[in-house]
Formats: sequence, C-alpha cells, structure tokens
Amino acid sequence: MTLSAADAQVLVQDSVTALRAGNAAKARALLEQLQQAGDTIDPQWLLLAHACRMIGDDVAEEAALQKLLAIDKRHLAALLLMGELKARQDDDRAANAFYKAALNMVSAGARVTDDLRPKLKQAETFLAGAHGRFEDFLLRKLSETGLQGADTPKPVSNAIDMLMGRREIFHQKPSMFYYPGMPQREFYERHEFPWLDQLESAIPDMQDELSGVLNKTQKFSPYVESNPDRPRPNNPLLDDPSWGAFYFWKSGEAIAENIAQCPKTIAALEAAPIPVIKDRSPMALYSVLEADTHIAPHFGLLNTRLICHIPLVIPGDCALRVGSETRPWKNGEALIFDDSFEHEAWNRSNSRRVILLFEIWRPEISKTERSALTTIFEAINEYQKPLEI
Repeated sequence: MTLSAADAQVLVQDSVTALRAGNAAKARALLEQLQQAGDTIDPQWLLLAHACRMIGDDVAEEAALQKLLAIDKRHLAALLLMGELKARQDDDRAANAFYKAALNMVSAGARVTDDLRPKLKQAETFLAGAHGRFEDFLLRKLSETGLQGADTPKPVSNAIDMLMGRREIFHQKPSMFYYPGMPQREFYERHEFPWLDQLESAIPDMQDELSGVLNKTQKFSPYVESNPDRPRPNNPLLDDPSWGAFYFWKSGEAIAENIAQCPKTIAALEAAPIPVIKDRSPMALYSVLEADTHIAPHFGLLNTRLICHIPLVIPGDCALRVGSETRPWKNGEALIFDDSFEHEAWNRSNSRRVILLFEIWRPEISKTERSALTTIFEAINEYQKPLEI
C-alpha cells in the first residue's frame, strides 16, 4: 500500500478524532493502515498504543510501545505507558524498571508536557507502593527461613537496607595508600579481638591517669596542625584545639613526658597489635573533642590499619559515623573502625569528650604482608625527607 504524505496526514487526523470520540476500534484500523504505508510515513506508534489500550488489547499496546522504544529508547511517554501497562499486569519489577527510567529522564532534564505530569505523579505513587510491597515480600520470605527479626545477621540487614535505599553504599577511599583485597567493613566488633578484654579492664586505671593529665593540662594541641612545608589542609578545625590531642606516640616518636604520666595506660596498650613503622607508628593519644564540636567528614590515610577508640570521658549526645553506620561511644566498650571510609564525629553536649585513640594492624594482613608494608611506608617516609646538607 502506498500513501502520499497528504493521505497519511488525513489518516492521522481522522484517528485522533476517533480517539477523542472514544471510537478506539476505528482509530486503530486507521492507524494500522499507516503501519503498511512504508518507511517514508511516520507509523504513529504512540497513537496506536493509546488506541489498543482503550480497546484493552495489552499485547498490541505493548508491541506498539516496544516499536517506539526501539526507535527512541528515551521516549518519555512510551516509558510511562509501559510502566502503566506492566503495573496493570501486576508485573511490579517491570513496572518499576520503566517508571524509574522515566523519572531518571526527568531528572536529567527531559521536557515534560502537561499531559504527562499526571502520569509522572502516578509513577511516583506506584514506586512508593511497590517499594513497600517488595520489602514486605522479602521480609516474609526471610521469616519463612527463620532469618527475620533478632536472628537476622547484621550483614544481611545492612544489605536489605542498601537494597531498599535506606543505607548509602560507601567504599574505602584512603587519601594516601590503598591496599587491595581488604574487606569493605566500616566497624569491627569487640569480640573479634581477644586482647581487648585485657585493655578494657584497664579503663578505670586509664581514667584515673587521664584525670591527672586534665588537672595539669587545660588546653590541648590541635589534632590538625598546619605545616609550613605543605599546603594547608581544607579542614574547618585546622589549628583549632577544639579537636585536641595529647600524644603518647606521634609519627612513631615517643613523647616521654606524656608517657611518664600514664604508665598504666601505656602498659595496657602493650596488648594491642600496634604497627611499628619508622617515622610513622606507633600512634596513640588522647583525642579530645570539646563541647559543641563537629569533626567534618573525611578519609584516613590508609586502609591497612584499623582505629581503636577507648572511651574515657563520654558525655551524652556524642557519636561517630563511619560510612553508612553511626555508633555512640559507650562506657567500658571499645570502638574499632576502618578510617579509610568517610567518617565524622560530633560532641553535641556541653562538656568535653575524651577517648584513647590508637591504630592497629588489620587482622586480615599476614605477618609477611605487614613486613612488606612496613618497608613500603618507611621508604615513602625516607623519600619525603629533605636531603641533609
């Protein structure tokens, strides 16, 4: 069948008139004539899909929409109509996919005509409902296997939260050195480190020694200090003692005066697998966070270590966020985390918070690897030193 452009235009106009009059069968017959007219005539797949929908022919409607999406995979109206079709067919997964694709197009700046705005609202409403229906289905399935509720393993709960969009996905992004193959874990649990029992049992002695330090020291050195030989870091607490430090070891150097004031604290630290790396480790200190102070989100230098916090003075409304998880400090309980994840901390109380902070080797790193990493880090430090003249 051969149609002129003028004849094709008449068919299109007549089909639109028929659709507006509610005569979908006539509109479909007219539009199907266009499908046979050859490549030079616009087949009007969208109008045909509307006609088929009015008739209730889901198969033909989907075929027309798929033809249009094969031509333009970002066709907003076709994506919305496909979402609506799949929703009518109770195919939540397919409806989700088409509706999300449509909403992503809008987020990317796609033009939205007035006739499509109600369908966009319909898409948003459907997605919200489908989200809940899917979660209910998923939790029901877990419950059938006995894995729902208090018995749900924490990684499973976290994975569900990520799947449902309640939990952001974070990854290690150390600012200086990345060691591949390390588990992507924000926090570690205390029971994984048998030596912590001995260290935590010494907390009362540590607190007594801290009291002696606090009686002598009213103002602590800033944790983040500027270095004239380096660019100034973009840190709101630069050279600010609101985030203060009282070092026992700093960059591997023992601070003898401070160590002498806290012998029981130093003895307790002997149980921990603290790295010994020239000009870098050990590193241990009282980390002081003054009232109403916020440590902005940042990344640590390495993912070869974990950071341990031993709580010594913990007022209310203090917490640490690592990646997607936030934990408060609790009296008598260490916090162990990977600081190569984005992390931040805050003290929203009206009094000072103090913890004992130190680093340990990651337990996944073998002795051979630790030796190699020690050599690497010491070589980095040696290379960075100025030449002696």
